[in-house]
Amino acid sequence: MSEESRQVPVTTDQDVVRVRQLVRTVAVDAKLSLVDQTKLVTAASELARNTLVYGGGGTVEVSRVRNEVRNGIRIVFADQGPGIADLDLALTDGYTTGGGLGLGLSGARRLVDEFAIDTAPGEGTTITITKWCR
Repeated sequence: MSEESRQVPVTTDQDVVRVRQLVRTVAVDAKLSLVDQTKLVTAASELARNTLVYGGGGTVEVSRVRNEVRNGIRIVFADQGPGIADLDLALTDGYTTGGGLGLGLSGARRLVDEFAIDTAPGEGTTITITKWCR
């Protein structure tokens, strides 16, 4: 269940910085630990950059969420780019096409509690991540 949500267009490097700042602010407000804040901001930065560089830009939606027992933050990265042709390869540790933080999708996935990706060649990519308060 979503409590509040903010959407940020990602069309420039400055937008990636804005996403980082927004995620940090929401993570602090949600009372994530400093370690979890850092993990979430790092993953969000990598994925926002991917949205810009590989997806040609798109949107990032940051939401406070709550399940039966705890609060968290859900972030959705969406673009209408070329999609990911070989998702298994893209999710392989160490795979990179350059330009990001060097984490790749697999690194970003390890930094969060939930990670889902919906992509198809020619149809864009949507990645949803969630980090729960401990």
